[in-house]
Amino acid sequence: MKKTLLTNIPNDIPSELERLIIGAKIYDSSCSPEARVYYIDKDNGYFLKKSEKDSLKKEAVMTSYFYSKGLGTEVLNYISDTYDWLLTAKVIGEDCTHETYLSDPIKLCDTIATELRKLHELDFSDCPVKNRIQDYLALAETNYKNGTYDKSAFPDSFGYRSADEAIAVLNDGKNELKADVLIHGDYCLPNIMLDNWKISKFIDLGNGGIGDRHIDIFWGIWTLWFNLKTYKYSSRFLDAYGRDKINTDILKIVAAAEVFG
Repeated sequence: MKKTLLTNIPNDIPSELERLIIGAKIYDSSCSPEARVYYIDKDNGYFLKKSEKDSLKKEAVMTSYFYSKGLGTEVLNYISDTYDWLLTAKVIGEDCTHETYLSDPIKLCDTIATELRKLHELDFSDCPVKNRIQDYLALAETNYKNGTYDKSAFPDSFGYRSADEAIAVLNDGKNELKADVLIHGDYCLPNIMLDNWKISKFIDLGNGGIGDRHIDIFWGIWTLWFNLKTYKYSSRFLDAYGRDKINTDILKIVAAAEVFG
């Protein structure tokens, strides 16, 4: 996780959180344009995320839920004002883009696959987000209507020659998606924290809830391709997860949803 020391402290931090920045070094550790993430180097460390109003509510809820399962960090504060602010405790370890993990891709592949299978086998009866599939499909439909068809993150568009072809596949197969496991929702290497190759916590859980395992499996395959620049480990990931629970036809349906962002 990259950190850039800030010379000027952000002046829009809510007054309730100002005590944290007194005498502390502040680093920008943002990795996406959708949110700013600040690392506050004080006590045992804090992370403070800033995003559009109401955009972090589900992340706060699901992070707290994963914390109750021993798999998420502690939510210390959630403030929704002009912007949303989410304050969490620092997680022990490093995310899976750290050189320690990228330098051993076979072990990395096997680790994230087996940890994902463990996640999908957890009891989720008390999960506060009961059906992630509804929002998932609604977003794809909205983005299709708005003309969003993502070829930047998915250069080959997963074989779909057009947005119309992808939406046709999605509409034909969407009823195959089942809300029957606890999912992360954005199962990518930066969101998986390891401590000496052991799972520490999961982060960035705003898309989590009860959903279809193939969404996480899709992202597991994608993140290995994106970060390692090869499809070499895709089949190994499926083997390590366990093909007894995988339907490759459903992965194609998930891909048809994901090209719409």
